[in-house]
Amino acid sequence: MRDQGLIIGGLAVFLGLITFPITYNVMSGKTSEPPKLQLPAAEKQCVAPIEYMKASHMKLLFQWRDERVRQGVRTYTAYDGKTYTISFTGTCLSQCHTDKAEFCDRCHNYVGIRTPNCTDCHVDPKLIQRSGE
Repeated sequence: MRDQGLIIGGLAVFLGLITFPITYNVMSGKTSEPPKLQLPAAEKQCVAPIEYMKASHMKLLFQWRDERVRQGVRTYTAYDGKTYTISFTGTCLSQCHTDKAEFCDRCHNYVGIRTPNCTDCHVDPKLIQRSGE
């Protein structure tokens, strides 16, 4: 029982370090602002409602992958009846979200997803780096 002071002190330091980010934000009165995204000017409508896309765009992309690659389906009918070609690069990135750094990376960095694995293999970097054009 001679180590009781060390154990309690160690636990206090541990809890202080673990809760520091929360305590700091509460004490400073600031909250983290979500990134402001520049929505595409040419398109007024996305393939799904914005709230759904914010929360579940990966589900839609996985659904597209399964339908296109495994079932041979090439078109997607959106909730409003409009049809789109099932293509992450050809539909999403080339028509609407042409600047990966300004659109995809801002949100992914904000939520801590540094390297989304979908862009490792299936995206032509020249297609999404249009900011220099």
